[in-house]
Amino acid sequence: MLNYIEPVFRPPSEWKSLILQVTNGCSWNQCSFCDMYTASQKRFRAQKIDKVEQELLKVSSSQAHISRVFLADGDAMTLPFARLEEICLLIKKYLPSVTRISSYCLPRNINNKTPEQLQRLRELGLSLLYIGCESGDDEVLKRINKGETFASSLAALQKIKAAGIKSSVMILNGLGGVSLSRQHAQQSAKLMNEAQPEFLSTLVVTLPLGTQRMDEAFDGHFQLPNQMQLFKEMQLLLSHLALDKTIFRSDHASNYLVLKGVLGKDKVALLSQVEAAMNTPERIQLRQEWQRGL
Repeated sequence: MLNYIEPVFRPPSEWKSLILQVTNGCSWNQCSFCDMYTASQKRFRAQKIDKVEQELLKVSSSQAHISRVFLADGDAMTLPFARLEEICLLIKKYLPSVTRISSYCLPRNINNKTPEQLQRLRELGLSLLYIGCESGDDEVLKRINKGETFASSLAALQKIKAAGIKSSVMILNGLGGVSLSRQHAQQSAKLMNEAQPEFLSTLVVTLPLGTQRMDEAFDGHFQLPNQMQLFKEMQLLLSHLALDKTIFRSDHASNYLVLKGVLGKDKVALLSQVEAAMNTPERIQLRQEWQRGL
C-alpha cells in the first residue's frame, strides 16, 4: 500500500505498527559497525510533508485499525521540531485511533530539542524513543565513530525521561571486540544505572558486509568475541546493572541466548541462565549460526 525506499528497518517490538517513512536513511550514517543505510538509494533526506500526508490518507482510506505508528528511517528525530509537530498532528487527523508514536533516535537529536518541545511531542502521542547508545564506554564510542559520549547519551536519556517519553536503549554485545570487552560492559552498565531507562535490549554486533571498517577502527584488526566470550561479557554487564524497573530483552535474532526479564527483579535468574549457557550449553537451547541474523 505504501511506497517505501528499501531497505526499511524497525525494532522487533514494532511488528504490529504502521511504518511511516518520514525520512530516508540516517542523518549520521558514519558508525563503523553499521551497514544498514549504506546503499546508494538510502542517502539521507527528509520526506516532503505533502508525501507524508498522502501516505496517511491512503492508510486512512483503507479503514485499517491502526493503533501504533513507527516513524522511520534511522532517526526521524533529526527533523526540526516544527516538522515533527506537523507529522504528529497529521497522524492525529487521519488516524485518530493511534495511541502510540515511536521512532529511532540519536542522542544528539534530543539535545537539539528543548524540554518544552519534547513535552509538546509527548502530548501529541510521541511516547517511545529507541536510543541506539551501543556502548557507555567513551573509548569504544570514539573508535566506532558514534559521534556520542557517555555524557551526551546520559543527557539525552535524562531529558527524554523528564519529558515523560519512554526510552528503549540498545547496547551492542561484542562492540568493543575482545580487547575492550570488559570496559564496554562495565561502562554500559554504568550508563544504564544512571539513566534508568524503561526498556533495555542487547544485540550482538553483526558485520554482514565484512570487518574492514571495524578493522580500521581498531588499529588494523577487530576481533569479534566468540560465543563464550559474548556470554562472559553479558554476565559482566548483568552483574553490574543496578536497575529498578527496566524491562530487559536480549531476544533479537543476532543473539545466541534468548533472555527476557525485568531488572532488577529477575537479575539473579538471568545471570543463572547465562552461567548455564557457559557451563552446560548442551542443556540450553541456543540459536545455531544459521538461525542468527541482523
